[in-house]
Amino acid sequence: MSNTGPLQGYRVIELGQLLAGPFAGCMLGYFGAEIIKIEPPAGGDPIRKWREMDGDTSLWWRSIGRNKKSVTVDLKSEKGVVLVRQLIDQADVVIENFRPGVVEKWGLGPDEFKISNPGLVYARISGYGQNGPYAAKPGFASVCEGISGFRYVNGKPGEAPMRPNLSIGDTISGIHAALGIAMALLEKKQSGEGQVVDVALFESMFNLMEAVVPEYDGAGVIRGPSGSTVTGIVPTNTYRCGDGKYVVIGGNGDSIFQRLMRAAGFPHMAEDPRLASNPGRVEHEGEIDSALSSWCDANKLQDILTILEDARVPAGPIYSVEDMFRDRHFIDRGLFEQVEINGKPLKIPAILPKLTRTPGRTKWPGPELGDHNQEVLGDLLGLSDSEIKSLSEEGVI
Repeated sequence: MSNTGPLQGYRVIELGQLLAGPFAGCMLGYFGAEIIKIEPPAGGDPIRKWREMDGDTSLWWRSIGRNKKSVTVDLKSEKGVVLVRQLIDQADVVIENFRPGVVEKWGLGPDEFKISNPGLVYARISGYGQNGPYAAKPGFASVCEGISGFRYVNGKPGEAPMRPNLSIGDTISGIHAALGIAMALLEKKQSGEGQVVDVALFESMFNLMEAVVPEYDGAGVIRGPSGSTVTGIVPTNTYRCGDGKYVVIGGNGDSIFQRLMRAAGFPHMAEDPRLASNPGRVEHEGEIDSALSSWCDANKLQDILTILEDARVPAGPIYSVEDMFRDRHFIDRGLFEQVEINGKPLKIPAILPKLTRTPGRTKWPGPELGDHNQEVLGDLLGLSDSEIKSLSEEGVI
């Protein structure tokens, strides 16, 4: 089994900050790529200070910054741009997630490297993409989740659309970027040429919208929010149990539905011809949910799970992160990796998917700001100690 990862030998320059671009870099680095993260000398990536802190650095940074080499460069200085240009000329991939046009102002856009590095794969992540009437708009994930249609189908009918308590638009876009980069690197092996990977946050979320488009165009149906259910698939819902916990039950297959209703004590519903197939169950959704709600309300979560497991009905609890830490399956699947920060252990999540022969791994947690200036600028670009010292005194690095 190799511990180098399938992307070993590829060098990535990460110019992005916060979440979408850095998550793409995190994925690539986890599977073996060398990630050189360019950060502003004053403070670094803002995510270093976001949410829960351990000392002067966020816990989040230790996860998303893993396996990256931190190099501080002021891209607003001419000397800083020259340094990054030299690094990009020796790279296979660039990731940037600034507003369209920003890197062009710095002289670091993809067109600048067509001659000096024609095989460069240049991934660009923005709110609305590199062209179109919205391209220049600020593209925060929360806004892009809304325009993508994703937010419209979340929440309860008649209420304001809900959002999950996560920056899901950024993370999904980072995954799309990593996938696009991998495909571009595969194609490069045939053509020898690089290309631009254009990822838009709103399009990444739009990509999750299943049958929403053909249902509207072919049937005029606008799918809206449906609370904890899924429109047109019955029963699949979340129910409150007698001990105050919640269970998700997916009983929407015809035979599964019959087993579910017998297990829940409603054999007459299992045999009801009106409910024998999904269209009939959709029509009588309220009746079915009322029965299952009453059953769950009268039983504890673990009892419900035991009964449904015996009946071979898909069901599971709603977990918090505390629940995950206690669950042996999460542990046996290797979903928590332990790193050391200033002599203290810290668990961070593994990055998926799992590869059997060339798995990814965390080699080190998110580094301190500028930890790799000497290694990258000295060893890779060949700058002398005095040159590096001079650049530091000038505030370029």
